[in-house]
Amino acid sequence: MKQTRRKFDAAFKAKVAIEALRERETLSGLAVKYDLHPNQISQWKQEFLEKSAQVFDQKRPESATEPEVDISKLYAKIGELQMERDF
Repeated sequence: MKQTRRKFDAAFKAKVAIEALRERETLSGLAVKYDLHPNQISQWKQEFLEKSAQVFDQKRPESATEPEVDISKLYAKIGELQMERDF
């Protein structure tokens, strides 16, 4: 019977890599805990260290900034809705 290949999401890989970086347990201990090969943990740890600088290099996209809001228009809309409700 053929085994299917296991796939791990990025959050799991990061969790294992961070635990490996903390060095509270040996790679063998982590391998047993997460049912992985120690070489796989070392590979994820190395990849994590290589790509960690990219997190700080990325600029915040312009679309993520708060859009400018015209407060006077919002107050006018609030007044209009209050008038409708009172009527």
